[in-house]
This record gives sequence, C-alpha cells and structure tokens, in this order.
Amino acid sequence: MNSIKGFIIAGTHSGCGKTSVTLGLMTALARKGVQVQPFKTGPDFIDPGHHSRAAGRICHNLDGWMLSGNTLRDIFSRYTQDADATIVEGVMGLYDGYSAIEETGSTAHLSKELNLPVILVVDARSMARSAAALVQGFCNFDPGTAVAGVIFNRVGSKNHEETLREAMSLTDIPLLGCLPRCEQIATPSRHLGLVTPDHLQDLEFRYNSLADWVEDNLDLEKLLAGMPDIPVPPRFDEVPMIPRTRIGFAKDSAFSFYYEENLRMLREAGAELVPFSPIEDRALPEDISGLYLGGGYPELSAFDLAQNTKLRRAIAEFSAAGHPIYAECGGFMYLMESISQDDRVFPMCGIFPFRCTMQSRFQALGYREIQFSQDTVLGQAGTTAKGHEFHYSALEGLSEPPQKSYRVTSKRDTPTTEGYIANRNTLGSYIHLHFASNPLLAVNFVSACVNHESQP
Repeated sequence: MNSIKGFIIAGTHSGCGKTSVTLGLMTALARKGVQVQPFKTGPDFIDPGHHSRAAGRICHNLDGWMLSGNTLRDIFSRYTQDADATIVEGVMGLYDGYSAIEETGSTAHLSKELNLPVILVVDARSMARSAAALVQGFCNFDPGTAVAGVIFNRVGSKNHEETLREAMSLTDIPLLGCLPRCEQIATPSRHLGLVTPDHLQDLEFRYNSLADWVEDNLDLEKLLAGMPDIPVPPRFDEVPMIPRTRIGFAKDSAFSFYYEENLRMLREAGAELVPFSPIEDRALPEDISGLYLGGGYPELSAFDLAQNTKLRRAIAEFSAAGHPIYAECGGFMYLMESISQDDRVFPMCGIFPFRCTMQSRFQALGYREIQFSQDTVLGQAGTTAKGHEFHYSALEGLSEPPQKSYRVTSKRDTPTTEGYIANRNTLGSYIHLHFASNPLLAVNFVSACVNHESQP
C-alpha cells in the first residue's frame, strides 16, 4: 500500500491566515517538484480555485456534513493515488461545523475521518503568554483531535517571536514556526470570500510571495518529516465511459463555482461536458442536450452578460424547447429577468419571471437538506440531497412565481420551499447541491438529457 505525507491546516477562527499559510505551503512544495494534492474542508468554492492554481492539481471539497465518511475517504483516496503529499485547508475555526454542540462538518471531524494530523494556525497579534494558553485550550478541548503542531501568524517582531517561543515552552505542543506580519501579500477579499483567481491579474507573483514568506520562516523538510505517513489504499484504474450525451456547462469569470465531484459524476454517468462562456460566446455549443449553470459572480459581469443578447436568447429558446437545464445560485440569477445593483438594471435570460437585487448583507447562509416534492431533471419526487446556500441577492417580482419543487430543511429555520421549475425541464435554485450526497442526481440529469434527445 502506498503512503504519502499529509496534514490539515486549521485555524482558531476565520481570518487567522490559514488560507495564506496553505497557499504558501502548496506553492513552496510544488515549486520544489513535490506533487501536492489539495483539498478544502466544507462547501467553499473560492479557496479550491486558488489551491488548484497554487498546487497545479485540481482541488476537491471534503465536507463532513454533506458527505458520508465512506464518501469522504473515497474522494480522498481517488485523488491522492499519484501524489507525494496532501494538504487540506480547514474551514472557520478548528471545531466549527454544523452545530455548536457536536463536530459534524468541522475540520476536527474531517481529521478523524481521514486520520490526518492538524497544524493549527494562530493569529498571535497582541498576544504573548496568552498565546500558549489559547493553544493549550484548543489541544485539550478534544483529545481525539491530533494537533501535530502550531504556526503563529502575524508575529510583530523578533522580540515578539522570542516571547512566543518562551511561552510555548510551557506546553508540550511543537511550535513549527512564526510567520511575520505581512498583510500586503494576503489575497484580497470581497462579499462571498476571497477574490477568485479569474479576477486577479498577479496570481503567480502573489503565490510566490506567499511561498517565500513560508520558506523564510518554516523548515519545510522538517515539517514534512514530522508528519506521519498516511496510507493510500490502491484503486483500480477507472475505465472511461463512452459519452451518451453532450451537456454544456458555463465556465468563465462569471461562473466558476462547481464542486469538481459533481462534474466527475456527470462524466461517469455518461456526459461529455462542453464548457462555454456566457460572457464571450455568442452561441451555445453544438449538439448539446442539456445545460448546467453553476454559481459565481454574475453581478460583477452583469454588463457583459446583458450585452450578449444572442446567447441569452439562445438559452431562453433552449429552455422553451424543453431541454433539461440545471442552474444554481449565480446560474439561477442569470436565468431570471434581471440583476439589479447600484441603481442599474441588467437584463438576463428571462426564463424565471422574477428579478434579483444585490443587497449589502447576505440574504441566506448555511447548510440545506432538500427533498423533491415533484419530479425534476435531478430526480423523482421523494429524492433527497444535501447542499449549501450563500448569497447576497434577494428575489423581487414574485407576483406569479413558478412551481416550487424543493422542501428545504435547515438547522434553525422552519422548513421552506424552493427549487423553481420553468418550461417543464428547467430547474433553478440558490442552493448548491453536492451530487455525492446522492449519486443518483448525476445519473438522473444525464438520463433526462438522453431521454429528451431521443424524443421525436
């Protein structure tokens, strides 16, 4: 059985610098020739895009609430077969997940499911001896979570570093390094999180600056040598399926939020996925039988999307003809009548008879479990799946809303309905569904495309 070096980069809280540390480590190791397989804990889309660019390998999400333990281990094993090392970035703080009283969905939960040690990133600003107390508290909170070491971030000076090292001598927790404060190399953020790679012009410079920052202050060889060997069970090489149908999927700077496992499962079910750009392309790809419109930042490209009237009209006609379309969040917004922001209204595809307006605060955030209340292109009535919702836009103009097909359950809110259907086979929702939460979703969507294609 093969084995690789692997660990999870966790934090004490969001904003402590774990993404900067993660990107620095991935880039530093990748430019040394180490094949680093990146993963991201939780439902995030933006960090995986940066991981993929930094490591040179596609990042995959590992979410302990949406996915079973067996599914988590299967995804981990699938993509680490030919890797030398793996780095998993955590989500929020180490113990933050679906609930405040149990661990599901947290970084700590994932570390146990995959038997991966944790490296804890601590923002050490304005702390001295208290930093050791904080670390001790995190390590003792759950003895079942294996914290292999600590990295202090935003260290103010050499004197500050010496003080932190002295304080850590009171514990038996390894201090792996102290990273000096260097805010100018942090990746910029916006309302949904970090700025996506497609919207940054100086990626290589940023990643290399982070790598230099990490290499100058951490002993990478010692760090890797101190991590245990993680066994990777062998897998049979997968035999590609001959595609049964062609499905177009939106892929450009406006639409980039896809779980990579969703795309893999569609291919496994028999789809040839054909990328196209709603910003640049004036026509849909040839000979497609369905469309998948993922999330992203359509509001940032609203002017360009609105100007592309030919493609908007083609998508509306494609829907009117009954071809299967699945759209989520940003893709869902694109299928509405318009997107409004900054007192400007940008026309979209007009398939769903309502509009969305960008707000200053998020309108929904959290995990969602759905059950279909009627048959859809993703499954029959009664089919269940899990996903996540996070958006800043609000719906308007719902005087005559279309059919709703989701019964939605979230952690604290009362059950609601969502999942709008138009023209029989167009399904749109703000919720990003993870197809690995129910593998039948991909099979059903491909089958819907094949079946519609074969109709006279």
